[in-house]
Amino acid sequence: VLAAQEPPLRVAVTSELDRRLGTRRLTARSVVASTLLGADPPELPTRSLVGTAELFGIAPGTARVAMSRMVAAGELVATGDGYRLVGPALLARQERQARSRRGASGPWDGTWHTLVVTADTRPAAERVELRTTLAAARFGELREGVWLRPANLADDPPAAPGCTRLRSEPHDPIALARSLWDLAGWTTRAQVLSREIGRLQPQLDAAEPGALRDGFVVSAATLRHFQADPLLPAGLLDADWPGPALRHAYDRFDRAFRTTLATWQRAAHPRT
Repeated sequence: VLAAQEPPLRVAVTSELDRRLGTRRLTARSVVASTLLGADPPELPTRSLVGTAELFGIAPGTARVAMSRMVAAGELVATGDGYRLVGPALLARQERQARSRRGASGPWDGTWHTLVVTADTRPAAERVELRTTLAAARFGELREGVWLRPANLADDPPAAPGCTRLRSEPHDPIALARSLWDLAGWTTRAQVLSREIGRLQPQLDAAEPGALRDGFVVSAATLRHFQADPLLPAGLLDADWPGPALRHAYDRFDRAFRTTLATWQRAAHPRT
């Protein structure tokens, strides 16, 4: 019934929301991967994955081909009636996503983890890998080969071959934090996402399936934004830092989105 009432569900891939958020066109693979990344455990029936892809005008056959290719690539494994995420890179991404969403920051004694590259020469591939690893661990690069972050997270710094590991205590940690991370830019983006969440929340609370496409885009964009949060101690942030408020708003948004999506999928793709 819901599907019959909402013919605009097969909307154009590029929308006004995409332009406002600067989001890219979603492929069948990216829709499938994002949908499973948001599931706990990361396993869903084929009909649910196909239904979500249809929100973006992706034909069922195209979605099924994408899933088959992901199985061949070792990213998915087929279950009885669907697929489960198994690719190490995607599972690691899901873990980072979940931790970023929680935004947990532990006690801080004022010291910083500092990693200094001391190896004389390194292959280009190793340099790229180190940069990717440290950025994912929320380190900021002060200058070429010098990476820092406050020692307020539970994890130890990642393994970094060819680096010397130090503890430091900067003279002006607030200024240092602002030089390492674009905190103003993060705030601006968080405000944009908060407005989009607020715009869609009443529609999702009312279980309107017409809000699902935009809701998916906003959800994915917000989760990516959480991963860009350096998770700094409160003492290094402005009093109105929007991280906690955005996470609180997203939790409510996500509950309503999942409920609306499940209701629409049951109506549009009933079990046979």
